[in-house]
Amino acid sequence: MQDIRPIILCGGTGSRLWPMSRTQSPKQFQPVGGPGSLTFFQATVQRHRSKGFGKPVVVTAMQHYRTVQQQLKELQCDATIICEPMARNTGPAVLAAAMVLAEEDPKALMLILPADHIIEGNLNTPILSMREAASDGRIVTFGITPTYPETGYGYITDGGAFSNYAGLHSVAEFVEKPPLSKASALVDTGCAYWASGISLYSTKTIIQEFTRLDKPSLNAVTEAVSKGEWADNCLKLHADSFRKATNEPTERVIFERAKSVAFAPLDVEWSDVGCWTSMHAIGHSDTDGNVLTGDVISVNSKNTLVRGDKRLVAVVGVSDVIVVDTPDAVLVTARGQCQDVKKVVETLKSESRRESVRHLAREHQWGQSHHVMTSKDHDMTMLSINPGSSITVDPLPGRQIIAGRGGLSVFDGLSNRTLGKGERAMLDVLDRTKLTNTSSDKIDVIMVTLNSSISNSMPMDTALNA
Repeated sequence: MQDIRPIILCGGTGSRLWPMSRTQSPKQFQPVGGPGSLTFFQATVQRHRSKGFGKPVVVTAMQHYRTVQQQLKELQCDATIICEPMARNTGPAVLAAAMVLAEEDPKALMLILPADHIIEGNLNTPILSMREAASDGRIVTFGITPTYPETGYGYITDGGAFSNYAGLHSVAEFVEKPPLSKASALVDTGCAYWASGISLYSTKTIIQEFTRLDKPSLNAVTEAVSKGEWADNCLKLHADSFRKATNEPTERVIFERAKSVAFAPLDVEWSDVGCWTSMHAIGHSDTDGNVLTGDVISVNSKNTLVRGDKRLVAVVGVSDVIVVDTPDAVLVTARGQCQDVKKVVETLKSESRRESVRHLAREHQWGQSHHVMTSKDHDMTMLSINPGSSITVDPLPGRQIIAGRGGLSVFDGLSNRTLGKGERAMLDVLDRTKLTNTSSDKIDVIMVTLNSSISNSMPMDTALNA
């Protein structure tokens, strides 16, 4: 039986997990258990690195390409990356992956996996048992036995077992995010399952279904793939073509209308970790029900989630509270009210606040950048450049750098100079400047920009390039 190719979808912004999740560094790329642990994306990749599974395909936004590349490198995992020029929901993303795989094998089996879910238990065995059904043209979705009437999930209702495929059931109905009364009624029947977002089918089947049910998307994605650019095992989809695709999830476009759709129950612990209450539910709690990560002291507190970062966080005499500390923002909310965190993000966006978009510190292929401060007069950013790495800095009047140690090469397009420890250089105001670490150790560079120069310019992070 042929191997299954994992298709990992890395879209979404995870606004309900702010301040950990931000637009430029969303939930799926954040560590599951705090600093030092695997990210949600990495955990998804690792889950299917076993017998029966082949090389993964990762579909992500163009802006997250470097992050995906770096996190795969940390796992020493080879993968094909497909970059979307804009978000068009899961339908076009899945179709693009199918077309790329079909060029290698028209009958390849593809397993669709959200990159930001937490799963514990034996997931691979039931998935592998569905290969025959998928090879025969079935679209196999996977359902989770509900433990409570969740209104934020979709549901699949059981239409009866197949006689020719062990463990496979027909779908009576898809129910999308029902109100509480409907969700309670579904759970009470014992015949309804949470839709996990995981599905298995062949490239041939899904392309045929798009041909039948969504021809505009088929044409748009076909063109986006054929006109796309390949480099370093990454396909950058053609933007003008891709934006013509239908902005809908695969479930709505295909699953709810296809006669070939079926489902298989999964006996695992599963959460889409859509909010901080979910993070508390899946965490390893102490005897008082507290889930504590980082440098945290809890006194007479119960049923809390406290996630520290680089400083001590102490909670005293509180219950059912969630505290999330980051270097530039702190969230405090009642457990069970976390769905409203997205309202904070909406406010930040309406006020054009940086805290909705990016963290103070960011990882790059060349090293790290850390936003130190912004005053009415200037903006200061610390750059840590890896040995042998280079970055280019966009020109702005009044921009200057200070080298933390010797070995920093500065090239403005015409001449090259090397800065020693503590030496300062004004950057060219017309052309981009290339900074290269020629030493054998990491170099810290302080970059200062006058606020009069940056008030109407691009965000600081977009001014730094590999």
